[in-house]
Parts: sequence; C-alpha cells; structure tokens
Amino acid sequence: MAEQTDDIRTTRGRRSFEDSRPGVRIVENPFDVEIRVGEVLEAEAFPEARKPKMAKLWIDLGEEGGEIQSAAQLDHHYEPDELEGRQVLCATTLGTVQVAGFKSEALTVCVPGEEEYPVLVKPDEEVPLGGLLF
Repeated sequence: MAEQTDDIRTTRGRRSFEDSRPGVRIVENPFDVEIRVGEVLEAEAFPEARKPKMAKLWIDLGEEGGEIQSAAQLDHHYEPDELEGRQVLCATTLGTVQVAGFKSEALTVCVPGEEEYPVLVKPDEEVPLGGLLF
C-alpha cells in the first residue's frame, strides 16, 4: 500500500495537482485504492467551498462502511435532490480532508464529461452497498 504523507501528487493527462493537507496520501498504484459502492442519502449545495459547483454528500457504504461524507464538484450536471438515492462509487482509502469546514472522507468517483465537468461513475444496475470494485 502507498505510504501516508502530507501531500498528494497526481497527474491526470495535462493536469497536475499538489496538496499539502495532512491525512492525504500519495497513490503510486491505483490498485491500492479501495473503491466501494455507496448510496447518496442526502446532498446539498456547498457555496462555502472555493471550487464552484460543489456539493456536500452523505453516503451510505452499507453495514461494513457505515455513513461517510464527501465533498464533490457535481453541481454542473446534477441538482442536489437528483443525487439523493443514487448509487455512486467512492474511493475510501485516500484519507480525510476538510473542505471549508466540511469533513470529506472519500472521493466520489467521476470522469470528465462535456466541457471537462465531472460526471458520476455508477453501477449499471443496483448492487449491494459497500461492494468493492475489482
């Protein structure tokens, strides 16, 4: 597993991002990250965040994972009420960060859509909560 550090460095195509928040780790091997299925229990707009179009999500990862929180840049494609009840994929082993006072415990998995805005990655059919991507 990748070692825990105080910063993250990732390169995705033409983008490079550095972060110095405690608790965030460098991921050398993407297979070291656990990605689990969750269901959005509640979602609300997050205007306090520095990035535009953020949403606060409360996600159920099933019996084993419990309820977690995630800050996600999803308001370009989704209204908060459209997110509630949806199954989503969450990277759960990247660490916890504070985003404008909100504890984000997982990364909600998205891919760039039209104009590079994030679009959710989700199971093709409903699956058990907490299921691990393999």
